[in-house]
Amino acid sequence: MGKITQEQRNRYFEKVKEQRKTIEAGLAKEKTLLDLLAKDETGSGYKHLKLANDALDLCSWYILVNTLSVSLLGIKNEDYLLEARKTLVRAIKYLEDTVSGYLDVSYSDYEAKLEEIKDFDPDSRFRLLRKLGFTVQSLEDAFGENSKYSASFIETWGKVAIIGKNLINLKTAVPDMDFSSPLRATVMSHAGLVKQLLQRCADKYREQYELYTHKVQDFRAAVIYLQALRRVHIALNERDEAETLKRKVEIWSTKLEADLKKAEETKGK
Repeated sequence: MGKITQEQRNRYFEKVKEQRKTIEAGLAKEKTLLDLLAKDETGSGYKHLKLANDALDLCSWYILVNTLSVSLLGIKNEDYLLEARKTLVRAIKYLEDTVSGYLDVSYSDYEAKLEEIKDFDPDSRFRLLRKLGFTVQSLEDAFGENSKYSASFIETWGKVAIIGKNLINLKTAVPDMDFSSPLRATVMSHAGLVKQLLQRCADKYREQYELYTHKVQDFRAAVIYLQALRRVHIALNERDEAETLKRKVEIWSTKLEADLKKAEETKGK
């Protein structure tokens, strides 16, 4: 790539001027809300949802500045991508604080958290999940395939799957998906996306184990995501799918145990 001219720099700085102002305003807004939350935890669930939503907006502005850098200067703006990554981490933490970061647990273990945001309707929950997924995908694409952060996105997508699962009210999900329910399309789409994400995470962790790391914790994570997916099927009365996953979990667990035994035998030689 040729040397960046002053004219290109000027065009770039002029273009990103407004984006930087928006980012500064967003950071100030986030700090104000955090200060309010520290003083008064009333409605903390809704406040965390607001913090998460605004943080995802901030991520988009950081990514946009990088996009302009690539377009006008021909180079990535790593500083802004790293800020986007930090902001995404905050957004995910806000959501975990809201609905928990529990994966393979009973619904009753985090039901109380969902009760705190009971007025956050299914349409809004599904929109938030899609917004989170879109932001993660946008940031992953911005970093590129060969980025040193590529592997970390497996864990990030895992958190997206967990949050998506925990946003669903599993107590009402079955009646909400009834043909007579006005929520049917939304709740079915939300549940469908969660099931895809959980399966994808299980496959990604298994792939990472088999092809790259050979670390037991990666294979264990794959099995746990499968178990969590089975819990969702059971909660939704999808018995055939749950039974199929039960067999798959058994097969993967047997494979894991065999690999562990083989590794122990190799170590002992």
